[in-house]
Amino acid sequence: MKLAWIGGAIVLVAYGLHRLASWAEARGWIYYLKRRGSSGTLGDAFLEVQTMFDPSKKIVLEERRREVREEHDAGGPPRT
Repeated sequence: MKLAWIGGAIVLVAYGLHRLASWAEARGWIYYLKRRGSSGTLGDAFLEVQTMFDPSKKIVLEERRREVREEHDAGGPPRT
């Protein structure tokens, strides 16, 4: 019987944490279920750290940044 109470308490706590995380996501504080960060962002972050230990990786990081800038600048003239 005691095991059933402990199991029930665990389920209730897990559900409460789920509801709390869903509420925080709805307010834009965290990413929980609906939106996730892209793996490219995480890869760039690790690449930034890796440039401290292997300077040749800095060239790769600079090239990625240049490509992003070119994509951003490739549009038409800005709206005024």
